[in-house]
Amino acid sequence: MTWEPSDEDITAARDQGDLKNLLLLAAGITPKVPKQRPKAEPKKPCYHIRRPGAWPCGTAPSGPTPEPCTDCLKEKP
Repeated sequence: MTWEPSDEDITAARDQGDLKNLLLLAAGITPKVPKQRPKAEPKKPCYHIRRPGAWPCGTAPSGPTPEPCTDCLKEKP
């Protein structure tokens, strides 16, 4: 048993986005429902607080720190 879609059927299917299913039905093939993908588990939120201009977390300066200037070492009265 064959079925020929009319021009109106093709136009309506094209407007609804079902042209592929219509052509499969006209060929005698039953369209299959796509398998549902399992939902991905949500990622754990990252609670890192950005500090612009600061050293990255977990790091230290890459060398010795400079000595303070002599003006800073003097006691101010």
